[in-house]
Amino acid sequence: MSLLFSGRRSVDRSDAAAWCPSRRELLRGGAVLGLSAGLAHVLTGTAAVAADSFPLRQAMMQINGQMFRIIEQGTGGAVLFCHGFPDTAATWRSQMRAVAEAGYRAIALDMRGYGDSYAPAEADLYTSLHIVGDLVGVLDVLEIPSAVVVGHDWGADHAQRAALLRPDRFRALVSLSIPYAPRGDVNYWDFLRSNGFGKRYYALDMLHAGAEQQFEPAARSIPSILYWLSASPEAGTGWDPVDPPRNMLRPSPVTVPDWADPSYVSHTIRAFDKTGFGGGLNYYRALPKTFDLTPAFKNAGILQPSLYIWGEADGLCQFFHPGAPSVDDLRKAQPGLVGAIKIEKAGHWLQHEAADRVNAELLRFLRSI
Repeated sequence: MSLLFSGRRSVDRSDAAAWCPSRRELLRGGAVLGLSAGLAHVLTGTAAVAADSFPLRQAMMQINGQMFRIIEQGTGGAVLFCHGFPDTAATWRSQMRAVAEAGYRAIALDMRGYGDSYAPAEADLYTSLHIVGDLVGVLDVLEIPSAVVVGHDWGADHAQRAALLRPDRFRALVSLSIPYAPRGDVNYWDFLRSNGFGKRYYALDMLHAGAEQQFEPAARSIPSILYWLSASPEAGTGWDPVDPPRNMLRPSPVTVPDWADPSYVSHTIRAFDKTGFGGGLNYYRALPKTFDLTPAFKNAGILQPSLYIWGEADGLCQFFHPGAPSVDDLRKAQPGLVGAIKIEKAGHWLQHEAADRVNAELLRFLRSI
């Protein structure tokens, strides 16, 4: 299998808007490449992109034979950002800016199944082996020997698998909202069912054929997911992953939460209007296949320096570790863990809800390693 080996870089000339110059020109360029003015504003937070000292660069690149959308900002040591569900690379706009200004090279991709990237229909093509192959392929195409990998939600899960499977390419790890859990004796969905959560845990509803329809249209579901998973709702009313009446798809009382950039919300809605939600749900559906493919990593720990950041009001974190997790307990599976940072008054979208704090903790970690 070639999943964990590099692809070759190429330019997709089928769409003039996707054209990008050579890698040397890409790194030297003083303007946003391949971005419309509207999307450039979403990703940089300013309309004056051409005069920016840290311009955002975009390219469509061939990774292991398939096309992926990559964005970059800054130069220096590489930091690779991985988003979760339902999201795109644009979710990292604040963190990429902060990292670039601090002297690092920030890189993010529309993950497999999202945005403008490769989106196969088959769920079995979304295992951790496939996703880690994509991440290694990004480094190969950009000629980066190793990077710090940062992930949120499903992006955190796959960032963790990347650190586990390829420690030679991912020298450190930052997980947002999802703590690391080694592979055990039974896949997580069966574990939940055997413990009485079969009709309660939110993700089990996403495994069924046609589950995508409950998320359509995106103009309804995206505002709901952003609002209910955040710290914005009154105490006791936010999303609870094991309480169906407190589900994430309840009508949101606001179109845009007060912590969210309206252009980011609009961009996310447009992205899912274009792609649908099938690619994102395939991450949930592929979990048992990943389990079947990775018996060699049962109980394996992550040895690299790592950091865990979570929001106090995140219903998923409250389910994974009621109250604050013990750093000593987390270090049993992550000996290199330097800390578990709780951010108060933040929920699942802490990279937006508490961007300044997340950026500060991320930079502190990068400097420490």
